[in-house]
Amino acid sequence: MSVHLIGGGATTAADAALYAPFVAEAALRAGHARPRIAVISLHPEAEEKAAALGELLAESATGTAIEVHLTAGRPGEPIGLGAIADVDGIAVGGGVVEDVRAGLEPVFGELRRLVAEGVPYLGVSAGAMIAAEGSLGSGSRIGGTVVSPEDPDEAGDELEIETGIGLVDVAIEVHVAQRGMLSRLVAAVESGLVQGGLGIDERTALIVGHGELRVEGKGSVWRVLPTEGGVLVSTIGV
Repeated sequence: MSVHLIGGGATTAADAALYAPFVAEAALRAGHARPRIAVISLHPEAEEKAAALGELLAESATGTAIEVHLTAGRPGEPIGLGAIADVDGIAVGGGVVEDVRAGLEPVFGELRRLVAEGVPYLGVSAGAMIAAEGSLGSGSRIGGTVVSPEDPDEAGDELEIETGIGLVDVAIEVHVAQRGMLSRLVAAVESGLVQGGLGIDERTALIVGHGELRVEGKGSVWRVLPTEGGVLVSTIGV
């Protein structure tokens, strides 16, 4: 099974196709039973966001009825094991990455175990960022230097790296082309904060499984790797 990472922005019925490969894998795991998918949101509008993600998954399930198990929590609220018990797929929505990471941290080990046993994982925006071994935070400075557009409410915040779930071994950045985040990923790799990274545009999905990386959707995935004297940047197109 695979890890499906969406760079944000895919919120309408027109984007349902991006979610279809994840739902198809959950259905394959369920066999003849109806696939049960855990949908987790840690967001100020968690109930609304969880329901919307569940609807998108249902919309993408062409010819397949799915059972959605919603968990809507306050930002940073710890998630219990019951949220991901007896499921065929796990979908984690967006929000403030530190809040999403903190809420899921108590079940990181179980998430790794389930994915290793074949349960597909879907992360959207912050849910994608925390899939990495080292999860990028929301800061826009490295060593005091601005490396990406700053949020006026978070001006001056340093970029910090926290332990993520560990489903992929390089850092994940999201909203890349739309929010000017490529420069932050480049700076993070060049400074040694992370050993490499993949940046995903909005309305774009990166599927990490056995074999080559697969990209679906409207944009690109940006690959940033360290090289002698700097970094190497390339794109993985659809």
